Amino acid sequence: MLTNFPSTITEFMGLEWTQIEPFYNELSAHVLTADNAEAWLTDWSRLAEMVDETQTRLMVEKTRNTADADIEQRYNNFLDTIYPRAEAANQRLKEKLLGSELTIPGMEIPLRNMRAEADLFRTESLPLLTEEHKMRMEYDKIVGAQTVTWEGEERTIAQMQPVLQDADRGKREQAWRLMSERQLQDRETLNEMWKRFFGLRVGLASNADLTDYRAYIWRKMLRFDYTPENCKQFADAIEQVVVPAAARIYERRRQQLGVDTLRPWDLEVDPLNRAPLHPFDTGAELDSKGAAIFNHVDPELGAYYETMRREDLLDLENRKNKAPGGYCTTYVRARRPFILMNAVGMHSDVQTLLHEAGHAFHTFETAKLPYFQQLFYTSEIAEVASMSMELLSAPYLSADQGGYYTSEDAARARIEHLESNILFWPYMAVVDMFQQWVYENPADAVDPAN
Repeated sequence: MLTNFPSTITEFMGLEWTQIEPFYNELSAHVLTADNAEAWLTDWSRLAEMVDETQTRLMVEKTRNTADADIEQRYNNFLDTIYPRAEAANQRLKEKLLGSELTIPGMEIPLRNMRAEADLFRTESLPLLTEEHKMRMEYDKIVGAQTVTWEGEERTIAQMQPVLQDADRGKREQAWRLMSERQLQDRETLNEMWKRFFGLRVGLASNADLTDYRAYIWRKMLRFDYTPENCKQFADAIEQVVVPAAARIYERRRQQLGVDTLRPWDLEVDPLNRAPLHPFDTGAELDSKGAAIFNHVDPELGAYYETMRREDLLDLENRKNKAPGGYCTTYVRARRPFILMNAVGMHSDVQTLLHEAGHAFHTFETAKLPYFQQLFYTSEIAEVASMSMELLSAPYLSADQGGYYTSEDAARARIEHLESNILFWPYMAVVDMFQQWVYENPADAVDPAN
């Protein structure tokens, strides 16, 4: 047992590095044997969970209010004074465990991952990783502050999305251009930020003696089973098989709308001139009907979601100075997930809740594992849980199942969702191939003209 170890996360979050370091030193001083390895790993897990959850809680609070100067200062202080030192201390413990060549039941995959992480670690990269975290926070602050004036009201970019479903094409175009103009006001700032990001990433790869950032991130994301070339082959297959299907969807939409050319403001409106799907009026309604759906999928999943509602682990509605997008993260010590999203009353918000809840249920299932090092899985398998939950929940979207819609609108929502999955594949391939191009062509990648 670690000496005088804090019993609560609140107590731990009040510690400085000088108070945390002795716990790492105590673990480093232990002589590892087959008899004490599991107890030692349990103690390391308790410490690592506290550090990880401290960072996660600070990150969550910062994304909930990107304009909060106090939480920004606290998060920056953690990144400057604790994060890099804890990373270095964890590296020493990884090397200690790996060097012992001890085997611990259930740790086969985590030990494989640990070897890859230990091989990639470089002390000189810690300042770069710290800066990368800060830049992500800076990006959220810039984008979270973007608003426009529409019909006399200040609205966030997310709050403008329902206008793109309006039957009036001129109104849709006006809204789209207004949003785009506001976003472009930050273009120069974000371009400069990208250059800084890119420089950090070049440095991370160079420090690790790798040819480029792609090679670095491939190892960091623990991609043992496929290569960049496999991704290019997958993109080629999408172009050959999926793009024709996507083109047919867009052509049908163009004909139904009766326009010569589809424009960006034509992609969200209902092509048959039906009223937009309107699943909920408030975040509370999104939440309660989502709870009913999860209970229909499986009572155990419903119970997981009720835990999240009861313990205030959901932040669903959009507001100014909230980080964009949506995510599910994990408080690893508490073994609890947290969902943040930006709901504005659209069906896409329903899909986001179903998706992020899939991640959350995955977290609840991993909570049964004893060691911190067992709790993490790659992004590929993480998305299996989330995208599966979108599909598993689809039969329960109608109000008679506790969901959001009439039977007719529920069928419409399911069709839109399935079509969106087809349309997503080419988009995903383009984004991935762009990333491949970026790190294969570093000189061109930092030129804003490209």
